[in-house]
Amino acid sequence: MHRLRADVTACATDDGMVLLDERAGRYWQLNGTGALVVKALMDGATPEQAAERLAATRPVTPERATADVTALVAHLVEERLVTDS
Repeated sequence: MHRLRADVTACATDDGMVLLDERAGRYWQLNGTGALVVKALMDGATPEQAAERLAATRPVTPERATADVTALVAHLVEERLVTDS
């Protein structure tokens, strides 16, 4: 299960979410789709469950949702914004 690192703060915005990496002092802006995925992960969903939520609420195929979630999670891991708990 993926979780935001303890030194990463999430703040909802009108059109998505902002993540603050307090270690590096960097901000990451997510659109509404990215925010939906990160919120699902923060709520304890697996990437597969986040993809299911995405496909259920956005006009994308389940395959596309899975690919998008996989890419976003890989980027979050690469940037060390999430941990695998």
